[in-house]
Amino acid sequence: MKKETKKQLKFGLIGRNISYSFSKKYFNEKFEMGHFDNCEYKNYDIENIKEFPRIIGEVKGLRGLNVTIPYKEEIIPYLDKLSKTAEKIGAVNCITISKKKKLKGYNTDYYGFKKSIQPLLKEHHKKALILGTGGASKAIAYALRSLKIEYDFVSRTADEFQYKYEELDAAVFEEYTIIINTTPVGTHPNVDDCPNLNYSLFTKKHIAYDLIYNPEETAFLRKAKEHDATIKNGYEMLVLQAEKAWKIWNE
Repeated sequence: MKKETKKQLKFGLIGRNISYSFSKKYFNEKFEMGHFDNCEYKNYDIENIKEFPRIIGEVKGLRGLNVTIPYKEEIIPYLDKLSKTAEKIGAVNCITISKKKKLKGYNTDYYGFKKSIQPLLKEHHKKALILGTGGASKAIAYALRSLKIEYDFVSRTADEFQYKYEELDAAVFEEYTIIINTTPVGTHPNVDDCPNLNYSLFTKKHIAYDLIYNPEETAFLRKAKEHDATIKNGYEMLVLQAEKAWKIWNE
C-alpha cells in the first residue's frame, strides 16, 4: 500500500474531549508498522453532534470513523443504515462511509467486551451489574445476553427496573458476581474517583471489569482487588473492537 499508487484514505474518531484517545495512537502506529502509507487517522473533537455533517461534507477521502462518548446514541439519526447488531444494541461506535457518502453504523464494542471477558468466566458467574446507562452500557448488555448472563443496570437516578448505588448491599453482591463500570468515573486525570460502592463487599468470587484503560488500574479496580476480586481494564476490549472496525472498513 504505497502513497503514489493508492488513494489517500482517512479514518478518525468522533467524540468530545478526546485528546487522550486510544484510537488515534493505535491506528497511526498500526499504519506505520503495516506500511499503510496512504492511511491516516485523526481526532474529530466536536462540542455538539450537529457538527457531524460538516465533517462528512468537508473531509475528502474519509472511509471510516469510530464513535466515542457522548455520541454513540446521538449519531444514529445521521446515518443511512445500521447493521443488525447495532440496531439491536441501539448504539454505534463504528461507521463506514461509501464513495457516495452513504453512512452505515456498526457496533464493535460488544464484540471486544465479550471476547475479553470470556476467559475470566466461571460456573458461578451468572449475574452482572452494569454501572451506568450510556451508549457503552447497551453494548455490554447485548454481550452479556449472548453469554447467557443475566444483568441489571445501576444508576444514580434509577427507575423501577434499575438499582441505585445505595441499594447495592451484601445481598445484592452475593447474587451479582460480575460488576462492570461503563461510566467515565475514574478516568485520567480524575484518578482518585470511583463509583460509589461498598468495596468491602467484593470477594474472590467477583469479577470487577472497568471499561476505562487510562489509568491502567482505576480506583474501582484497585479497591476491588484489595478484596481479592479478579480485575480487568478496558484495554483488550479496545484493541479487539478496533481490529474489528478495521476489518469492517476493509470489507
